[in-house]
Amino acid sequence: MSKTPSDHTQNSEDELLPEYRFDYEKAKPNRFAVGHKTQKLMVVVLDEDVAQVFTTPESVNKVLRALIESMPQSADGETA
Repeated sequence: MSKTPSDHTQNSEDELLPEYRFDYEKAKPNRFAVGHKTQKLMVVVLDEDVAQVFTTPESVNKVLRALIESMPQSADGETA
C-alpha cells in the first residue's frame, strides 16, 4: 500500500466545484431501489398554530381520516 505525503497540495482540478449541473434527461432509474408503489408519501407544511396542536404525523392522519369519514360521498365514490 502506498502512502501519500501529508503535505501534498492538491491541484485545482481536484477541488470540488461550487455547483454541479446534473442532466436529469440522461438519468436512469435506480435498478437496486425498492419500488414502493403501494404507499405514496406526501409532505404537507402546516401553519405554526396548527403544528402546535398536531405535533405528530399520527395525530394529523387520525383527524384527517375522521374528517374524510364525515364528508358526503358522491355517486362515483369520491368526496364532494
